[in-house]
Amino acid sequence: MNISSPAVQLIVVEDSDADFEALQRSLRKLRVQNKIWRFEDADEALLFLQEFYETQSPSQSAIVLLDLNLPGMDGRDFIVQAKQSEILKGVPIIVFSTSSNPKDIEFAYTNGVNGYMIKPVNTEKFYASMKSFKHYWLDVNCLM
Repeated sequence: MNISSPAVQLIVVEDSDADFEALQRSLRKLRVQNKIWRFEDADEALLFLQEFYETQSPSQSAIVLLDLNLPGMDGRDFIVQAKQSEILKGVPIIVFSTSSNPKDIEFAYTNGVNGYMIKPVNTEKFYASMKSFKHYWLDVNCLM
Protein backbone atom coordinates (compact mmCIF):
# COMPACT_ATOMS: atom_id res chain seq x y z
CA MET A 1 0.00 0.00 0.00
CA ASN A 2 1.27 3.46 -0.85
CA ILE A 3 1.26 5.30 2.44
CA SER A 4 0.81 8.74 0.96
CA SER A 5 -2.62 7.55 -0.10
CA PRO A 6 -5.36 9.67 1.48
CA ALA A 7 -6.74 6.40 2.90
CA VAL A 8 -4.02 6.62 5.57
CA GLN A 9 -5.38 8.60 8.51
CA LEU A 10 -3.08 10.62 10.77
CA ILE A 11 -4.14 10.33 14.40
CA VAL A 12 -2.54 13.18 16.34
CA VAL A 13 -2.72 12.90 20.12
CA GLU A 14 -1.64 16.35 21.30
CA ASP A 15 -3.07 18.55 24.06
CA SER A 16 -1.16 21.73 23.16
CA ASP A 17 -3.09 23.98 20.78
CA ALA A 18 0.12 25.79 19.79
CA ASP A 19 1.95 22.55 18.96
CA PHE A 20 -1.02 21.20 17.01
CA GLU A 21 -1.31 24.45 15.05
CA ALA A 22 2.42 24.32 14.22
CA LEU A 23 2.01 20.71 13.11
CA GLN A 24 -0.98 21.60 10.90
CA ARG A 25 0.87 24.56 9.36
CA SER A 26 3.87 22.37 8.59
CA LEU A 27 1.78 19.59 7.05
CA ARG A 28 -0.19 22.09 4.93
CA LYS A 29 3.07 23.63 3.71
CA LEU A 30 4.27 20.10 2.86
CA ARG A 31 0.98 19.49 0.99
CA VAL A 32 0.01 16.49 3.08
CA GLN A 33 -3.42 15.35 1.85
CA ASN A 34 -4.12 12.75 4.55
CA LYS A 35 -7.06 13.17 6.91
CA ILE A 36 -5.86 14.42 10.29
CA TRP A 37 -7.76 13.54 13.45
CA ARG A 38 -6.76 15.42 16.59
CA PHE A 39 -7.32 14.15 20.10
CA GLU A 40 -6.32 16.07 23.22
CA ASP A 41 -7.08 13.01 25.32
CA ALA A 42 -5.39 9.61 24.93
CA ASP A 43 -8.51 7.73 26.10
CA GLU A 44 -10.56 9.24 23.28
CA ALA A 45 -7.83 8.48 20.74
CA LEU A 46 -7.64 4.85 21.86
CA LEU A 47 -11.42 4.42 21.59
CA PHE A 48 -11.44 6.06 18.17
CA LEU A 49 -8.66 3.78 16.91
CA GLN A 50 -10.37 0.65 18.19
CA GLU A 51 -13.60 1.61 16.43
CA PHE A 52 -11.69 2.67 13.29
CA TYR A 53 -9.95 -0.70 12.99
CA GLU A 54 -13.06 -2.70 13.83
CA THR A 55 -15.03 -0.99 11.05
CA GLN A 56 -12.36 -0.04 8.49
CA SER A 57 -12.20 -1.25 4.94
CA PRO A 58 -9.00 -3.11 4.00
CA SER A 59 -7.76 -0.04 2.11
CA GLN A 60 -7.70 2.16 5.22
CA SER A 61 -4.99 2.43 7.86
CA ALA A 62 -3.68 4.91 10.41
CA ILE A 63 -0.47 6.29 11.85
CA VAL A 64 -0.41 7.75 15.37
CA LEU A 65 1.67 10.82 16.20
CA LEU A 66 1.68 10.85 20.00
CA ASP A 67 2.71 13.35 22.65
CA LEU A 68 3.84 11.64 25.87
CA ASN A 69 2.76 14.24 28.41
CA LEU A 70 -1.01 14.36 28.32
CA PRO A 71 -3.66 14.99 30.97
CA GLY A 72 -5.46 11.88 32.24
CA MET A 73 -4.15 8.81 30.43
CA ASP A 74 -0.69 9.86 29.28
CA GLY A 75 1.15 8.76 26.17
CA ARG A 76 2.98 5.98 28.01
CA ASP A 77 -0.31 4.35 29.05
CA PHE A 78 -1.61 4.80 25.50
CA ILE A 79 1.44 2.96 24.10
CA VAL A 80 1.07 0.04 26.52
CA GLN A 81 -2.66 -0.36 25.88
CA ALA A 82 -2.40 0.00 22.10
CA LYS A 83 0.48 -2.44 21.76
CA GLN A 84 -1.28 -5.02 23.96
CA SER A 85 -4.44 -4.83 21.85
CA GLU A 86 -4.83 -7.51 19.17
CA ILE A 87 -6.61 -4.95 16.99
CA LEU A 88 -4.10 -2.09 17.44
CA LYS A 89 -0.72 -3.72 18.01
CA GLY A 90 0.32 -3.27 14.37
CA VAL A 91 -0.63 0.41 14.18
CA PRO A 92 2.51 2.55 13.83
CA ILE A 93 2.98 4.88 16.80
CA ILE A 94 5.51 7.69 16.51
CA VAL A 95 6.17 9.61 19.70
CA PHE A 96 6.52 13.35 19.10
CA SER A 97 7.46 14.80 22.48
CA THR A 98 9.56 17.54 24.04
CA SER A 99 11.07 14.88 26.30
CA SER A 100 14.62 13.89 25.44
CA ASN A 101 14.87 11.88 28.65
CA PRO A 102 16.63 8.59 27.84
CA LYS A 103 14.19 6.78 30.16
CA ASP A 104 11.22 8.01 28.10
CA ILE A 105 12.92 6.98 24.85
CA GLU A 106 13.83 3.55 26.25
CA PHE A 107 10.30 3.07 27.62
CA ALA A 108 8.78 3.96 24.26
CA TYR A 109 10.91 1.57 22.22
CA THR A 110 10.75 -1.22 24.80
CA ASN A 111 6.97 -1.02 24.60
CA GLY A 112 6.80 -1.17 20.83
CA VAL A 113 6.72 2.34 19.37
CA ASN A 114 7.88 2.65 15.80
CA GLY A 115 9.66 5.98 16.12
CA TYR A 116 10.59 8.67 18.61
CA MET A 117 10.98 12.30 17.54
CA ILE A 118 11.94 15.11 19.88
CA LYS A 119 9.65 18.08 19.33
CA PRO A 120 11.76 21.16 18.54
CA VAL A 121 10.83 24.55 19.95
CA ASN A 122 12.30 26.44 16.98
CA THR A 123 9.82 26.90 14.08
CA GLU A 124 12.34 25.99 11.36
CA LYS A 125 13.43 22.84 13.18
CA PHE A 126 9.80 21.91 13.84
CA TYR A 127 9.08 22.18 10.11
CA ALA A 128 12.21 20.12 9.34
CA SER A 129 11.00 17.41 11.73
CA MET A 130 7.60 17.31 10.04
CA LYS A 131 9.30 17.18 6.64
CA SER A 132 11.32 14.15 7.80
CA PHE A 133 8.16 12.56 9.24
CA LYS A 134 6.30 13.08 5.96
CA HIS A 135 9.16 11.78 3.85
CA TYR A 136 9.66 8.58 5.81
CA TRP A 137 6.18 7.73 7.10
CA LEU A 138 4.02 9.05 4.28
CA ASP A 139 6.25 8.80 1.19
CA VAL A 140 8.72 5.93 1.73
CA ASN A 141 7.53 3.49 4.39
CA CYS A 142 4.89 0.81 3.67
CA LEU A 143 2.10 -0.26 6.01
CA MET A 144 0.56 -3.69 6.30
